[in-house]
Amino acid sequence: MPILHSLRNRVVAARKNVFGRRRGKRSDRGVALVVSLLLLLALSAIGASLLMLSNTETYASMNYRMMSQARYGAEAGVLRAVNHFMNSYSKPGLAGADLLSSYNTTVSPVTYNNQPVVLSAVSGVSSNYPYAPTQAAFNAAVQGNLAAGQTVSYGAYATLMSMRTVIEYAQTAPTIIQTWHITGVGTLGGTRPASVEVTSVLERNLGSAHSFGVFATQVTCASIDFGGGSSNDSYDSSAMTMANGVPVTQPSGGKVGTNGNLTVNGNAAVYGTLSTPRVGVGKCKDGAIVALTQTAQAQVTGGLIQLPQSIIYPTPAPPSPMPPTTNINLGQTDCASIGLTAPTCTGSPGNMTIDAQGNTMLFGNVNVNAGDIIHLKAGVYNVNAITLGGNAQIVVDTGPVVINVAGVGTNAPISMQAGIIANPTFNPANLRILYAGTSPVTVAGGAASAAILYAPNAPVTVSGGSDFYGSIVGSTVSDTGGTHFHYDRALADDFFIVGNYVMSSFTWKKY
Repeated sequence: MPILHSLRNRVVAARKNVFGRRRGKRSDRGVALVVSLLLLLALSAIGASLLMLSNTETYASMNYRMMSQARYGAEAGVLRAVNHFMNSYSKPGLAGADLLSSYNTTVSPVTYNNQPVVLSAVSGVSSNYPYAPTQAAFNAAVQGNLAAGQTVSYGAYATLMSMRTVIEYAQTAPTIIQTWHITGVGTLGGTRPASVEVTSVLERNLGSAHSFGVFATQVTCASIDFGGGSSNDSYDSSAMTMANGVPVTQPSGGKVGTNGNLTVNGNAAVYGTLSTPRVGVGKCKDGAIVALTQTAQAQVTGGLIQLPQSIIYPTPAPPSPMPPTTNINLGQTDCASIGLTAPTCTGSPGNMTIDAQGNTMLFGNVNVNAGDIIHLKAGVYNVNAITLGGNAQIVVDTGPVVINVAGVGTNAPISMQAGIIANPTFNPANLRILYAGTSPVTVAGGAASAAILYAPNAPVTVSGGSDFYGSIVGSTVSDTGGTHFHYDRALADDFFIVGNYVMSSFTWKKY
């Protein structure tokens, strides 16, 4: 019995173990399915996020493309307006249908009928310009379309911010200067339209006609050619210190400029800066014009300044009234023989004084013979040509003396290489020589040669190997004889010309 009882207990225990294991396995069933569903849900969420991100990036890229296309259209509108103002626009005048007096230029923006003056080629922005043909021309010129998949339409409107008149150096007629605030609008149509505005300011500023000791307007190699020990430094005629009868100069500030190349040879030295739109130092040749060509001994102490664009000097107005083209000898004759009397003309043959007395004097082809001296007093002297013989002198007694040279029918309108121009005040503004033509000009340096020579279209040669105080503007300027240029820094504050058009304040926005 004990044996049977023991066997029964063992069977019962075994059955409990078997059924217990079966119940444990039954409780684990379905876990894998749940885990799989959770993983599938997580992967679905990640996939949906990636799809949404992809769509967002696609829309962002599309929006950027559309915005960029609209901006290009707006920029096109601005540039079309700039091109119109620079090349086709007719400014108001002192006479005619579009009168300057119609505008109120004492406020900014400029107004007409108490409203800002606006030219518009954009729908929704009205023009308020007194002259209808100008409105029509602007509207026709400053709008259009760009093909960029979808069509981008553009236009612009311009507000007149300021307007004034100035008399430029060497001119007689006034020049009108305007400042325009231009807004270009680019629009991309379709189901997802985009619009961008681009704004800029177009203006012209005043600059000095004599902000350089020497300037050459021509774009060529050796447009300024210095050699033979020539130099370029500076002084200030408004605050001079004199020594041995001449101004004390400083080995700095002797600025030179050119639209082309400066070539310095031998021991030539520029004690100042070189300004030019060109770049680079080295050998110069047509098609590859560098800023500076120099030998080892030559120097430009102030370095190079790159101009953003060429400087355009206005051609001097023709002498008015025009002088005759007949020959006249001054100096060896007396006043009566040239039809002048006191006080306009005094002195004796060989030493004559001419005083314009507030009038404009007219002379033809003036010749001052060797050794003769002509004294000039303040006034305007219109001559056809002027030639100085050996050691002949033109002396400025009082200034300013303005000599306007017509140069009609002559290949030598200004030939002073054999004579001397003397201006004892050393104020170059007291002797101004202006010439509009293209024939060669020759001047000489001297102990007291102080003058302004303004001949932007003519090649200028300086001879004499002495000193020249003031400023020279020519198409080219050559000094290989060792003349020392002394730039008068005071000239930079006077004799203004209107500068080139410039764009500024460039901004944009989308809406």
